Amino acid sequence: MDLVLPPARSKPVASFSSSSSVAAVAHRPAVILPGLGNNSGDYQKLQLILEGYGVPSVVVKVSRPDWLRNGAGLLDANYWRGTLRPRPVLDWYLMRVEEAIREARDLAQGGSLSLLGHSAGGWLARLFIEEFEASDIALLLTLGTPHLPPPKGIPGVIDQTRGLLDYVEKNCRKAVYTPHLKYVCVAGRYIKGSRIFGESQAGVISTVPVNGDELISEVTVVNEETSTGSTSPTWRARFIGQGYKQVCGRADVWGDGVVPEESAHLEGALKISLDGVYHSPVGSDDDSRPWYGSPAVVEKWIEHLLD
Repeated sequence: MDLVLPPARSKPVASFSSSSSVAAVAHRPAVILPGLGNNSGDYQKLQLILEGYGVPSVVVKVSRPDWLRNGAGLLDANYWRGTLRPRPVLDWYLMRVEEAIREARDLAQGGSLSLLGHSAGGWLARLFIEEFEASDIALLLTLGTPHLPPPKGIPGVIDQTRGLLDYVEKNCRKAVYTPHLKYVCVAGRYIKGSRIFGESQAGVISTVPVNGDELISEVTVVNEETSTGSTSPTWRARFIGQGYKQVCGRADVWGDGVVPEESAHLEGALKISLDGVYHSPVGSDDDSRPWYGSPAVVEKWIEHLLD
């Protein structure tokens, strides 16, 4: 199921006070998994926004220096072969997730939980579901997560995860969208990348209607102002395109400035693409450069935490 929505516009949203009428009805708690290089404090505003919708949340406790722990992978021969496994290199992060989930379970009082993974936090959430007791997880919602391993055999493309995403792809369960467990993948279309040499043409996306509440359906709605154009690519687009190429093997694709749209979607999940949405809370601005956690953008995906 695919959704492509127009740019998020800044407009009044529900009050984020816990005493507001919106927050009167509590929903299942959410555990927020930070992305690579982010710390817990980057998600404080997102927590307040979720609270305004009646969704209590816990952020996995991570500091920026913590990510240096991943350097332990350099001592593993599999790193140099490109066949690195997530454990034990990422055990430190998974243990933090387990601690946050224990805290969220106290809030849930026997109910179910949502996992909200930003960037690498999304595929780390998939790994956690696979390797830890997680039967009370009802929703995995990912924001700008590079789910798919980069294609092999393309000149100039180096797997920056050194095999981690290959492992996740081969060993973690497939995405589903069922009444009991829902996978929702949100991708941003902030800027289209470009090849270093030559120009690329925007593609045409068709529209397929949704049939009531059926789970197997597709919707694609294109904002033509954002998705098409004939202007020459800028150096910024060329630079970002090289980053996209390292992730999906192609430079001339749409993405959130870091992760290509096509890499942020999993087959079997509900796939949502949002025009004008930037990758990270760092460097974002709610008006001119909104990220996935900006108020007007949250409004586009919050319904999945409320069902």
